[in-house]
Amino acid sequence: MSDVEKTSTVNDNKADTNGPSGQVVGVDGGPGAAQGQDPKNVAELTHYIQSMLQQMQDRFQTMSDQIISRIDDMSARIDDLEHNINDLMSQAGQAGPPMI
Repeated sequence: MSDVEKTSTVNDNKADTNGPSGQVVGVDGGPGAAQGQDPKNVAELTHYIQSMLQQMQDRFQTMSDQIISRIDDMSARIDDLEHNINDLMSQAGQAGPPMI
């Protein structure tokens, strides 16, 4: 099987890559992987796959950073809530749980 046939087989079996207007969407969201076309040889296919993997890794890192940021925000809110509860309990004349 030639490199072009292998590439064609891979492209026939890949997930839907059509954009909203039906054109093939490349790694960067633009048309096709190389000059608006599907990869035609092993080198192009390798570059295409590496680009897709890099894009997935970048998106995963962005999402991970957002999750960590939200967890940190939530932690700060919980700390503030605990402080406010302890203040209210002190004002009511009751001893709160020991501060950690």
